[in-house]
Amino acid sequence: MTLHREGKATIILGLITLSILNGVLWRYVGGSLVFQIILGLSILLMVIILQFFRYPNRKVVSPNSNDILCPADGKVVVIEDTIESEYFEDERLLISIFMSPINVHSNHHPFSGKVTYSKYHPGKYLVAWHPKSSTENERHTTVYSNGSEEVLVRQIAGALARRIVNYMKGGEDVVQGGELGFIKFGSRVDIYLPVGTKYNVKMGQKVKGKIDIIASL
Repeated sequence: MTLHREGKATIILGLITLSILNGVLWRYVGGSLVFQIILGLSILLMVIILQFFRYPNRKVVSPNSNDILCPADGKVVVIEDTIESEYFEDERLLISIFMSPINVHSNHHPFSGKVTYSKYHPGKYLVAWHPKSSTENERHTTVYSNGSEEVLVRQIAGALARRIVNYMKGGEDVVQGGELGFIKFGSRVDIYLPVGTKYNVKMGQKVKGKIDIIASL
């Protein structure tokens, strides 16, 4: 287990801020109950920040060009055929994964291929499970092609998430399980697959990015 590079600035800022706060309190109120409470809360806050930016050392087991690897940790909240209007403009199988603040928040490539489309969209910060969050919230859409099929992954900001990180540019070749990006705090990841794709998950199921196979082309 390591810490993700996206957390470096936040962790350093948190340590500096809380150290100054507790230093000032120690100077004026010493070891009083107020100081002990604030110190305890400061330690708890840092533990929460550190666990949010944790980055498990996971390896893809038996990579398969037909398997769709789970792109994120979280809970499956949507499985349905729907119209994808940004890129495909036709009906697709949508699988949505809700990432709570306690989940690992790094995102990964679902399969190997070429990035054919990568676009950031500014937007609102509706709760991640809101029906309109996938089209109105801040989001980043990435499309992959293996030469015969295309898969779309959309990182969506939630009510708490205010920064989506995406490392991809159009035309890049990627490997299944490689890092797509990171979403800071609660959020959602949508994956659009060809209609009729066999999926291996169910509503409410907890899944792990880079580990679980959610579907097979």
